[in-house]
Amino acid sequence: MSASSPAIDVHDLMKSFRKRKVIDGLTLRVETGEVCGFLGGNGSGKTTTIRMLCGLLRPDGGGGTCLGLDLLTEAPAIRRQVGYMTQQFSFYGDLTVRENLEFVARLYELADRRAAIAAVLERMGLADRAGQLTGELSGGWKQRMALAACVLHRPKLLLLDEPTAGVDARARRQFWDLIHELATDGLTVLVSTHYMDEAERCGRVIYLAGGRLVVQGTAGEVVAAAHLVTFEATGPGIERAVRALRAAPGVETAAVFGQALRIAGLDRAALAAAIARLDDGRLTWQEVPPRLDDVFIHMLNAQEPAE
Repeated sequence: MSASSPAIDVHDLMKSFRKRKVIDGLTLRVETGEVCGFLGGNGSGKTTTIRMLCGLLRPDGGGGTCLGLDLLTEAPAIRRQVGYMTQQFSFYGDLTVRENLEFVARLYELADRRAAIAAVLERMGLADRAGQLTGELSGGWKQRMALAACVLHRPKLLLLDEPTAGVDARARRQFWDLIHELATDGLTVLVSTHYMDEAERCGRVIYLAGGRLVVQGTAGEVVAAAHLVTFEATGPGIERAVRALRAAPGVETAAVFGQALRIAGLDRAALAAAIARLDDGRLTWQEVPPRLDDVFIHMLNAQEPAE
């Protein structure tokens, strides 16, 4: 695969489990060296897509390439060049960090296992914890160890499935710093997440719903494409106001964020009318730019009738 070739270039992917269609004609392209966020609600098909891309599941239809290798005929070769981090921590709790990495190194038949393990322990900040039982690690350190195992064999592509779920904010930020460090070396990353602050750290985001690609682009492009209108209010009584606004025509979402009330919808006039009906002079309203999390909730709401 040349540097200019896409890391992922698949088209019309289909996958069903029994009678349930999970992936429905998905076409996806991720450029080499890109950090790409993979968004979508539960059951949207993100995990199934990732498993097909790394050769663990065979598509029922469609095809394409991953790292220049054919998705249908060269799955074993793809698996050797991909690092896949699952949603659930899947290493041995009664082995030390070093022993788990030794196990992974043997699976990949690395020539100089000791040097490779030492290098990845140092890079991931795990050198001081190499002798610690993995089951005794906190959530954040477990995720570091899992990432270390994913990159131990120097893959060209990282597929991360909600890698920071259940991890505290500081550990999440440190984990993402590591991802971007790896990307500077030319590693391509496709990462699924429900955290919008993480999605905003990606060069591009892809939103999946019902096994189909709905929208893709930079975070700013995705927000602009949604044509969402948002208003924000501050002042006393926002808890009372939010209950009334949730039932108002044209208001898709109404939620309190700290000391502010935020509403969103597609119809600016309907939102303004809802605010006017409620207005008792206690709240100060202003139109504000929509955020990626506003758009994410909007897209989830749009999918509900189809489920």
